[in-house]
Amino acid sequence: MSKPVVAIVGRPNVGKSTLFNVLAGEMISIVKDTPGVTRDRIYADVTWLDKEFTMIDTGGIEPDSKDVILSQMREQAQIAIDTADVIIFITDVRQGLVDADSKVADMLRRSGKPVVLVVNKVDNFEKYMPDVYEFYNLGIGDPVPVSAASRLGIGDMLEAVVEHFPEGSGQEEDDDRPRIAIVGKPNVGKSSIVNRLLGQNRVIVSDIAGTTRDAIDTAIVHNGKEYVFIDTAGLRRKSRIKEDLERYSIIRTVTAVERADVVLMVIDATEGVTEQDAKIAGIAHERGKGVIIVVNKWDAIEKNDRTMREYENDIRHVLSYMPYAEIMYVSALTGQRLNKLYDMIDMVIENQTLRIATGVLNEIMTEAVALQQPPSDKGKRLKLYYITQVSVKPPTFVIFVNDKELMHFSYTRYLENKIREAFGFRGTSLKFFIRERKEKEQ
Repeated sequence: MSKPVVAIVGRPNVGKSTLFNVLAGEMISIVKDTPGVTRDRIYADVTWLDKEFTMIDTGGIEPDSKDVILSQMREQAQIAIDTADVIIFITDVRQGLVDADSKVADMLRRSGKPVVLVVNKVDNFEKYMPDVYEFYNLGIGDPVPVSAASRLGIGDMLEAVVEHFPEGSGQEEDDDRPRIAIVGKPNVGKSSIVNRLLGQNRVIVSDIAGTTRDAIDTAIVHNGKEYVFIDTAGLRRKSRIKEDLERYSIIRTVTAVERADVVLMVIDATEGVTEQDAKIAGIAHERGKGVIIVVNKWDAIEKNDRTMREYENDIRHVLSYMPYAEIMYVSALTGQRLNKLYDMIDMVIENQTLRIATGVLNEIMTEAVALQQPPSDKGKRLKLYYITQVSVKPPTFVIFVNDKELMHFSYTRYLENKIREAFGFRGTSLKFFIRERKEKEQ
């Protein structure tokens, strides 16, 4: 099973981003005293004790008026209800209970999703506890007092959150069907591709961006083998603000990618590859998934003998961090090349789960070192002792060296290229960990 998803909901300035950063262990969201400045990274992987989960900051409320705040909070709550396994509803002990809190609490309660009510800014328990009791009036369970800024009460809060995780979450499930997430900006043809593969209109499609209502799993049998396609529901409704729309599609993408083996990154051929495509593809890359870039609407492009090469150069330039990704040119409208997707998916999954014998890896490394001397600094040269593969999905390697500081990124990349030359690993990223081992430990 994939990692559970926890979403944070709350009014401006109650400390959503501070809490998010404390849990993520780094300053990811931008925190200022101006309400509504949460930007940038809106998800992070969190580990607490033996539990892992993906946390989402639904953020982004602009404080124009009370009405706007309430409507945007409702939208946030709806995102959380749609995507999260558990919702953290954060309030502020100093502002007290306000009308917007009650209305959103009502919406969360009706959703039936587990909600952990957090009262923030309680940096003195004796002083503020009487005020915390007021939040029982929301009717969504016991308020958990915390101070995100002082890191007080965080353990109790996480205890309450993980109690709601589904049984066995985060563990591998027996279902060994390939899971394929279809991601991309709204209106690039994600649902049309699923419909075409399925041969019927299983997912609602219209020309309005964001008409897919929810992430839908569709099982498709091809040549006797079953595949599960996860169509990342673009958006629930057309958003007034472009940024909200982007935020929602990115949150959707994170939750779908988390559950997938292979990600089909759909790009609109008529638009070309964009910065937002790079953001969305980056989610799959960071999570070490297999990636196939699917250029849809290829039938709508005027072509000459250079078109495909120029298009590929563009994609490789914008998505330069994932040179391993496979590229396919298809048309959901005509069905062009869509059946070849299955072969590509099978190949990428095979590469994601490929294991290389330690002896063979060390032969490749020895040869690579002989061809190109490892870097040195101030008279000290990097020595590579040993390489071994420790896991798959994605293939992950540990290299033992005499000094981690000397192992430049460029030399790791050089070794990666040598391993790829020998074994391909098309469509999957490779991860490398560098471990230091003193010479006398040899």
